[in-house]
Amino acid sequence: MRVALVKASWSAVRQPGPLRAFYQRLRARRGHQIAITAVARKLACLFWVLLWRQQDYAFGQPSLTAKKLRRLELTAGAPRWQERKGVWIAHRLLRDAELDLARQAEHAYAQTIRDRQAAGQVKAGASATPGRASQQPTEGKAARQTTSP
Repeated sequence: MRVALVKASWSAVRQPGPLRAFYQRLRARRGHQIAITAVARKLACLFWVLLWRQQDYAFGQPSLTAKKLRRLELTAGAPRWQERKGVWIAHRLLRDAELDLARQAEHAYAQTIRDRQAAGQVKAGASATPGRASQQPTEGKAARQTTSP
């Protein structure tokens, strides 16, 4: 499953959109292998949420989906559309418009991250409260023991 998610994430980061911006931000800090694995995990979480909520991906490109479905129909033996002229230029224009929207979403994600960093809301590291674990343990039964029992 991990291999399939990583391959899907490689495909996802080649297209403009929020996943690409997320990948580029992580790649700058942690390297490309960690970044692509993080995108794969984000994809798995995204798949689960979309299936659970029964929704479509907000940044999906409908022209690509329509083209793939038409290709499947043709493979299954559906008749070709001989009388339709100029259909591919319309698809190309629609695809360009969708790519522009995806680029805008990527830019919006990057701007959101820059704004959060400027406001100091982005945490450093993986912990919810940075530096807490390295300081003194909390009081009570749940406190970390400093000596062996």
